[in-house]
Amino acid sequence: MAIPLDRIAAEARQVRPGRLFLTLLAAPLYGLGWVAGTLFLAAAWAGLSVKAGWADARRTRAGAG
Repeated sequence: MAIPLDRIAAEARQVRPGRLFLTLLAAPLYGLGWVAGTLFLAAAWAGLSVKAGWADARRTRAGAG
C-alpha cells in the first residue's frame, strides 16, 4: 500500500492557521453568549410567571373581600 503523499501535501496546504486560531478564540465566546442568553430567557420567563401569579392572587383576593 502506497502512502498518498501528494494528496496529503495538497490538503496540508489548505490548512489556514489564522482561521483555526480565530475559530478557537470565538468558540468560547459564542458558548458564553449562548449560556448568557439562555439564562436571561429563563430568568425573564420565571419573573413573568411570578408576575402573572401575583396578579391572579390579587384578583382572587380582591373578589373575595
